[in-house]
Amino acid sequence: MAENLEFVGNVKKELTNTMTFKEFYYKEVVPQMKKELNIPNILAVPKIKKVVINVGCGEAAGNKKIVDKVMEDILLISGQKPLITKARKSIAAFKIRRGLPIGVKVTLRGKRMYDFLEKLFKIVLPRIRDFHGIPSSSFDGKGNLNIGLPDQTLFPEIDYDKIDKIRGVEITIVTTAQTNDQAKYLLKGMGLVFEDTQNIKN
Repeated sequence: MAENLEFVGNVKKELTNTMTFKEFYYKEVVPQMKKELNIPNILAVPKIKKVVINVGCGEAAGNKKIVDKVMEDILLISGQKPLITKARKSIAAFKIRRGLPIGVKVTLRGKRMYDFLEKLFKIVLPRIRDFHGIPSSSFDGKGNLNIGLPDQTLFPEIDYDKIDKIRGVEITIVTTAQTNDQAKYLLKGMGLVFEDTQNIKN
């Protein structure tokens, strides 16, 4: 576990080896946000509601064993049993029929969510070659952030020699923030690196 995280405003907060990521949020990030964003009610301070991990596998339409392999990978990555996503409509050009499995997703909350985010921020993202931070354009305009990873082997739980195929991983961090600026402040406070420091709107 890293000993230091740099907070917005060049204020550094120590994250000791005995403090969980959730405790760090409540003890360090929340008071700082309440003060810097001038939020009178501490309950109104933005927080992360959930994290959704999604992996598409359209080729599973021709090989159902692929879904089992993707589910195995996501289970290792998230620590939680994922769900199979199915096609809502048929697409003849891709040989996809309505109801066929086309992906796998899992929704994390509570302790698993905080554990996953800590791993994502401190271990996974720094593993990306030439990583300079997440683009501010990755926000959806409603305070939620979408992160696309090039492949699942960035996660330490995945053994490269045992995967069947390199697959991208889509991660959505859903927050209670009212604006993208608030969400960015929240995530930077928790240690997420952005590629620029310019202000963003809504």
